[in-house]
Amino acid sequence: MFKQIISLLVVCLVCCMASAQAQSRKPKFKVIAFYTAQNDKAHISYVHEANRWFPKAAAQYNFAYDSTDNWNNLNAKFLANYQVVLFLDTRPEEPAQRAAFQKYMENGGGWMGFHFAGFALTPSKYPQNWDWYHNEFLGSGSYKSNTWRPTSAILRVEDRKHPSTKHLPKTFKTAPNEWYRWTNDLTKNPDIDILMSIDSTSFPLGTGPKPHEIWHSGYYPVVWTNKKYKMIYSNMGHNDIDYENKTNKELSFTFDNETQNKFLIDALMWLGNGKK
Repeated sequence: MFKQIISLLVVCLVCCMASAQAQSRKPKFKVIAFYTAQNDKAHISYVHEANRWFPKAAAQYNFAYDSTDNWNNLNAKFLANYQVVLFLDTRPEEPAQRAAFQKYMENGGGWMGFHFAGFALTPSKYPQNWDWYHNEFLGSGSYKSNTWRPTSAILRVEDRKHPSTKHLPKTFKTAPNEWYRWTNDLTKNPDIDILMSIDSTSFPLGTGPKPHEIWHSGYYPVVWTNKKYKMIYSNMGHNDIDYENKTNKELSFTFDNETQNKFLIDALMWLGNGKK
């Protein structure tokens, strides 16, 4: 009888341990990344790189990562399965997709957008025809200009108390990137918390050949959050490509930068924790 009780206790203990392990393997949150990957080769390179890097990060930090190029999945039923949405490049274009995304964010969903996800230029294939997204949500308005060639920059962390930046040094060097500036002055928007900007030690930033593609001074936010939403926009997301020699060889990779990656993980952990 005593042996039977011991055996039963052992079985119960094994079951409890298995249950605990199963619970520990359950992802903390689920991420869905939307992408297009049909435009600039540098953006396509970044999207492919992101879809290699994020699954590895998900396994290491215990979150789930899915990706899709079907923007029709941007609907309430599909989004209900995820706590965080990523826009790796572009943005939704159809009214129903846009309405579903706005409602998702207004209901407390998490979002992170990269580089071209903030782009809008009228006239172009991506005109500024979505005021809520570009003027209220992002706050940046339209694209105004960019640096060229893609080069590393020294970023200054403006808000070191935010969960996404609290483990970062005051300044750090990024992976090469094409840097954007915008029509709206984000410093004048009380809803915007600028997390990182171009440090003055970066200047001159860019190599040209056109003079306006090289920045010599000014204030340029590159990562920020809108305090009314659970969101972060990051201007990073453009790899360097050998266009000049027409080889289209990838010359740099965004996720080769350890400090930048630390920011991305901390940002995702904040976005996925369910608290606005």
